[in-house]
Amino acid sequence: MIRIAIAATCLALAGLPALAETGIMKTNGVLTDAKGMTLYTFDKDEGGKSACYDACATNWPPLLAEKGAAATGDYGLTERTDGTMQWTYDGMPLYLWVKDTKPGDMTGDGVKGVWHVAK
Repeated sequence: MIRIAIAATCLALAGLPALAETGIMKTNGVLTDAKGMTLYTFDKDEGGKSACYDACATNWPPLLAEKGAAATGDYGLTERTDGTMQWTYDGMPLYLWVKDTKPGDMTGDGVKGVWHVAK
């Protein structure tokens, strides 16, 4: 029991959300999903809403939240046009990049000058 409390305190002090709450982690200052895949933001998103649909969402899959997920701290949720919920960080929707093939890849950073690693 004490070990669990210490681990939870360490995560809180590190500014990391509890993995069970969001599935998002911070690794070396970069946001990743639960599998360690890099997350990205899109400059064309406005007002916390996604502007990435159709072919864009095929290449940049939105980081979808499980049903019943709740916002916590800097991590929020935004509704997509199909009714699914997408995770946001500091008001920016989060995405994966299909060309990243393994944890630690960041090949989407700077694509077309509008995609950036989420930090």
